[in-house]
Amino acid sequence: MRTTPPATITKLKRFWPSTLLFAITGILALTAVPIYGVVYGYHWYQWLAFAIFGGLCAFSISAGTHRMWSHRSYDAHWSLRLFFALFSAAAIQGSILNWCAGHRNHHRYTDDNDRDPYSARRGFWFSHIDWMMHEYPSSHLDYKNVADLKQDKIVMWQHNYYIPIIISMNLGILLVLGLLTGDVIGMLLLAGVLRLVVNHHTTFMINSLAHMWGPRPYKDDISARDNYLVNFFLCGEGYHNYHHTFQTDYRNGIHLYHYDPTKWVIKLLSWLRITYNLKVASPIQIQKAKLSVQFRQAERKLAIGKRKEEWLQLLRNESAQFSKTLDNWKKLQLQNTQCHGEQLTEKWNRMTIQSKVKEVEYSLKMQSKRLGLLIKQCQADTTAAT
Repeated sequence: MRTTPPATITKLKRFWPSTLLFAITGILALTAVPIYGVVYGYHWYQWLAFAIFGGLCAFSISAGTHRMWSHRSYDAHWSLRLFFALFSAAAIQGSILNWCAGHRNHHRYTDDNDRDPYSARRGFWFSHIDWMMHEYPSSHLDYKNVADLKQDKIVMWQHNYYIPIIISMNLGILLVLGLLTGDVIGMLLLAGVLRLVVNHHTTFMINSLAHMWGPRPYKDDISARDNYLVNFFLCGEGYHNYHHTFQTDYRNGIHLYHYDPTKWVIKLLSWLRITYNLKVASPIQIQKAKLSVQFRQAERKLAIGKRKEEWLQLLRNESAQFSKTLDNWKKLQLQNTQCHGEQLTEKWNRMTIQSKVKEVEYSLKMQSKRLGLLIKQCQADTTAAT
């Protein structure tokens, strides 16, 4: 009798440096940190060092490695870039060059299990931490996508001297603080070990939780979501669906009331001319993305309504209006590119076009409200009928 040979199981190569880093710091955070706290106690200045050091590392990853270097959403003075290089190294998440190379692939190949370095479609554990502990086909970095960063002297300095920098930032600074305050072990455990674990796992939540839980108001064909829990811990990085839709926008939270400390600081520094060339997505592009998602959601919901033909006809009318508005916007864009010079007529034409663009923006906002009302009325009608 012929038997089928058992399938061969490929054993993945383990990345020992990252595995040991996560294991040792994790175990110490769960054992040594609380035990030392119970036996000796921690002073307020150690908690302050934990909060400030952790905040500076999180901000440097968010504003520096992520928004500035990975996505080129703004530029900054060399002094701020050096600050980001130092404190992002203190977070021990890889050099700026490596971090950006992987992250740009993540955006280019989102949810592609073979090419997205931390594809959420491979599960929570993989996207959260395992992608850094084992070698996968998607692990290999493509430095062709960071050719611009290779021309950045600060980025390459940090990349070439990464180990000495992380040792100096993590051990050197904390040893000095410990000696000054009279408790080296307490400072190392709280502002060193615990801070590092918190920095790691809050950042990792963007790759895992922010691709698994939350709404997708701007782009619903990818896993990236707006996750408000992640957003609270990560300086505004939780508006992840928006970020994946408009990745070159220096903001993640686009409204004034959105909690995005990174955005606020970048904007504040621009008034001091430390940051500049801040990029933002066009309000019309944002409305267009939201409406495209709303139309798809409305079509699905209205199709199961009691009077679905009536509702769908209204939706088709809205869709035709949407197409007409976008065509108008494209014509205005073309007219704007044809306006040159500083003569009075040219200035007048530009102002006229800008006024019409505002009208298009308002029209899209009103259409968004009409779609929401249309869905509510359809659902109420269906509920009443049952």
